[in-house]
Amino acid sequence: MKSIKKAMFFCFMLFSISIMAQEKGKAEIKTSVVCDHCKACETCGLSFKENLMKLKGMRMYEFDEEKKTITVFYNPKKLDLFTIKTTISKLGFDADDVKADADAYEKLDSCCKA
Repeated sequence: MKSIKKAMFFCFMLFSISIMAQEKGKAEIKTSVVCDHCKACETCGLSFKENLMKLKGMRMYEFDEEKKTITVFYNPKKLDLFTIKTTISKLGFDADDVKADADAYEKLDSCCKA
């Protein structure tokens, strides 16, 4: 019975540690994504998926078009937040204080321009 309690405690501790580690690699970035279409269109959505997910240490991201934010989940030992923001900027969108790259912005579909 004691070994079951110890095993359950050990599993709980591992779960807690993994949750805390994930939270450290989570950030909400204010962006200029203007519509739900931006998440799915070939120009914007696929570009986000291809470019953000190829960053070493990027785990996943979520758009919130109402709040105009992107929540990113990443490994801070492999990737820093500034690199993520710069990548978003190079896709044509603002990322907090990092302004959208002008050339990339011009290539966006007209509906995706703020």
